[in-house]
Amino acid sequence: MSVRFEEMLARNGKLIYTCVGTSMMPMLRQRRDLLIIERPCGALQKYDVPLFKRDSGKYVLHRVLKVRKDGYVLCGDNQWRREYGVTDRQIIGVLTAFVRDGKEIPVTDPRYRLYIHLWCDLFWLRAAVLWCLALPGRIKRKCARHP
Repeated sequence: MSVRFEEMLARNGKLIYTCVGTSMMPMLRQRRDLLIIERPCGALQKYDVPLFKRDSGKYVLHRVLKVRKDGYVLCGDNQWRREYGVTDRQIIGVLTAFVRDGKEIPVTDPRYRLYIHLWCDLFWLRAAVLWCLALPGRIKRKCARHP
């Protein structure tokens, strides 16, 4: 029987878990970096990285790009499509630090803060680059469907 993230946070107050997935690259490396997630204290702010549960039951870790009255606008660091309408009821925890190569990096670290400002404040540039990098794969898949 698997323990859900919500139960682990309730029991321990903290969740330490290996990063799975590539949506938060280059900050988080899949199956290499550890995530330290704690329960949120109040509403999230721009640049926070919440762990949330989609209505489908899937757990996702993405960054807050905008706070709205009706929810949050989120996007993974390695993505260019934004996700709208994530609400506080879906938020399970928030990233407070990560461990890379044995060193804990808190989200208050000045280098981390510089990274998020460069990476997020230049979103449209990042989105254009990621879209262009994904273009050959999209063309290849389209050609494979229509021989």
